[in-house]
Amino acid sequence: MKNPKHLHYVFTCAVASLLLTTSGCGDKRPGAGTTATSTPAADKAADNTGKNTRDRDDTTLTAGDQGNTPGDREITQKIRRALTSDSSGYSMTAKNVKIITVNGKVSLRGPVKTTAEKTGIVTIAKTVAGEGNVDDQLEVKG
Repeated sequence: MKNPKHLHYVFTCAVASLLLTTSGCGDKRPGAGTTATSTPAADKAADNTGKNTRDRDDTTLTAGDQGNTPGDREITQKIRRALTSDSSGYSMTAKNVKIITVNGKVSLRGPVKTTAEKTGIVTIAKTVAGEGNVDDQLEVKG
């Protein structure tokens, strides 16, 4: 005869599996059978149409346009290092902005949380690349 504890374990696993796969069955309401709390922002579909159209424009630089010369790579690396240093205090969002350097000219793109972050990042880029060599396209998304 099988071990009763083993049978109890198998039965418990089978019931749990059945409950997980059938919760909300037949209920067609959005979110039925889930325990996640829905928010109006979560229900709204993401729409990046405007940004996608902008990025298809040949004049807008994307990460694929990064210059491959040693000078361009060095500028980008110096700016990134300054952003990601432990004492910088920048948010993870700010640390992940796009830094694209081509022929010594830097384009900064992406969201930041505050105006102070935006100003700080632009200042770092101008210090590294030179005052007239920075195109600031950062967006404050508080």
